[in-house]
Amino acid sequence: MTLCIAQNAEADALLEESPLALLIGMLLDQQIPMEVAFNGPHKLYTRLGGKLDVHEIAEYDPEEFATLATTPPAIHRYGGSMAKRVQALCQYVVEHYDGDVEAIWTRGKPSGVEVLARLKALPGYGEQKARIFLALLGKQRGVAPYGWRKAAGDYGRAGTRMSVADVTGPEALQEVRAFKKAKKAAAKAG
Repeated sequence: MTLCIAQNAEADALLEESPLALLIGMLLDQQIPMEVAFNGPHKLYTRLGGKLDVHEIAEYDPEEFATLATTPPAIHRYGGSMAKRVQALCQYVVEHYDGDVEAIWTRGKPSGVEVLARLKALPGYGEQKARIFLALLGKQRGVAPYGWRKAAGDYGRAGTRMSVADVTGPEALQEVRAFKKAKKAAAKAG
């Protein structure tokens, strides 16, 4: 299955081939439309000379990296603070996984619960973001450690349209948006 999250062929191709791009896209997926968030890694890729290297980002001068992130079109509405988060994420991956992003979900053949714990430990990833990313890995990347659906909670259920894990094209994106809108309305109604 080819990813279709950013709704942009070049950005989606990068998400498909680069686990780091996918991890960064998920980090950026807050307070902006998800397709804008998942286009962010491609903007960085382009500005970094056609590469997205975890070591390079981790070691980049913070002010210069912030400039890369905030140059229009910025990677996020809050480009400066997100630049710091992206660098912290990359630094963590370098420190704890020797720069191997996929080791987060492959090292030692972890269970779904273990992968979830590893994702929650990442800077910028909380409980919900970690569950959604685990569901994205399972549903669209074929990463299916034992018990991943249960660990992902409702996001891991088959046939749902709840999150980025379920976005497989423009129609699915609209269904996810409708779900989120209905959920917000229900929460507001009490």
